[in-house]
Amino acid sequence: MHEISLIRNIFRTLEEEFPKQDLLLISAIDLKVGLLSNVEPVLMQNALEAVTTAEEKFQRVKLNIEVIPIEVHCPDCRTNSTIENYKFVCASCGKPNNNVVKGTELLIHQVHFLEAETN
Repeated sequence: MHEISLIRNIFRTLEEEFPKQDLLLISAIDLKVGLLSNVEPVLMQNALEAVTTAEEKFQRVKLNIEVIPIEVHCPDCRTNSTIENYKFVCASCGKPNNNVVKGTELLIHQVHFLEAETN
């Protein structure tokens, strides 16, 4: 299950980007996952649970996943089309098209933090 290594890589990226004290305040991570990214959202959720249980880090972190549809650009009619049912054709002119411009991404879109407690 490559989702476990993806979750670990996400955590590693966060550890590189944020100071240690901020890491303790992360409450949620928003991911954008393209349909062609070879990532299953349910398996990512399961991997998050497995990693946080085993490593006792980021245990309070929730994972929010937005699935990005496949989109192609047609050079003939200069339009973008959303692909339905993996049928790679331009919606405007009907020509076969594999010029993918969206749908392969796996991005950390946003990181949410708990509010710091003030006394």
